Amino acid sequence: MSDMWSLLAWSGLTCAALPLWMTLLNLRRYRVPAVSMRIDERVDVCIPARNEACNIEACVQGALSSVGVPVRALVYDDQSTDDTPGILERLALKHGGLVRVPTQSLPDGWNGKQWGCERMGQASDAAWLLFTDADVRIAPNAIASAVGFARSSGSDLVSTFPREACGTVGEALVVPLIHFMLLGYLPMGFMRRDGRSALGAGCGQFLLVRREAWLRSGGHAAFKDSMHDGIMLPRSIRKSGGRTDLFDGTALVECRMYRGFAQTWRGFAKNAYEGLGSVAALVFFTVLHVVGHVAPWIVLAAWMAGWGVPSTALRAGAGAVACGLFTRVLLAVRFRQPWIGVWLHPVSLLLLTAIQWHSLWLTIAGRRAWRGRVAGA
Repeated sequence: MSDMWSLLAWSGLTCAALPLWMTLLNLRRYRVPAVSMRIDERVDVCIPARNEACNIEACVQGALSSVGVPVRALVYDDQSTDDTPGILERLALKHGGLVRVPTQSLPDGWNGKQWGCERMGQASDAAWLLFTDADVRIAPNAIASAVGFARSSGSDLVSTFPREACGTVGEALVVPLIHFMLLGYLPMGFMRRDGRSALGAGCGQFLLVRREAWLRSGGHAAFKDSMHDGIMLPRSIRKSGGRTDLFDGTALVECRMYRGFAQTWRGFAKNAYEGLGSVAALVFFTVLHVVGHVAPWIVLAAWMAGWGVPSTALRAGAGAVACGLFTRVLLAVRFRQPWIGVWLHPVSLLLLTAIQWHSLWLTIAGRRAWRGRVAGA
């Protein structure tokens, strides 16, 4: 039995140390963009909107309030049944920079969001396209800073993960793990040196891309049935020979992705498996997270219960727990995340693992859905 505890504890320490080490490296590489001088190239902010009456006005006004760069806001109303069309009509009368891209019937095999983004990209004649979501709030200097970063890094596409606001405990337990997965497992330095598509990463809430590169990659038609444009567009750009990068936009962009635990579960489940890409990757991360971030707590509990845990296993288990907590503390401080997710870190990862396996089941069953539509429709 003592050998089992030792194996579990030391395996846990190894698995927990990996994302801590990668996070320490990546926090130095995930840079805040410098304040840019005046950008002359126009950016068209592309906003797909389906029943976004509570969000669309603030998003459009935020985009059109940008400084240091000429901006238009392109909006595609995806057959909304709420007051979104009326709000857009009123905003169009007020803002000359708002362009309503005509709605067309959704073709077979297309995801609704990808079809809306495709229509807006094709309707644009700007040098840059910024694909974003209606619930994203863009600071006045965000777009100019992003274009400046793209230019200085020689990138065809740059992306950032906004400051993710959380209003409930359910959101706080899951949403901050976006940064944990990104910075804990993506070798950012290698990503910048190596152009292979598998290293492409991004967030669908903020994807700034040269329109020329977007067209060369096939646009959103290249992944028309996907529900994970944050991964698929950067990889598509890389496949066509383009370069992608990431920057820290915590102070520039903010979003509240979901409201409540049920919506958070459904929102992540629609594309969590697609983001991993394979059953092998799902199994790998399941083992990594259970062994590295859940099992060490079991080792500590077994020691407290007097179950014969050796002192070396106890130290290794405590080290694994410390690695996990320290990783989350670093991320919480840097990205202004809720602290409850830090203290309940093993619970968070168990929830994420459950969501990922549920997402696999939805994929196999053809039942992945969002906003009333299944994937590919």
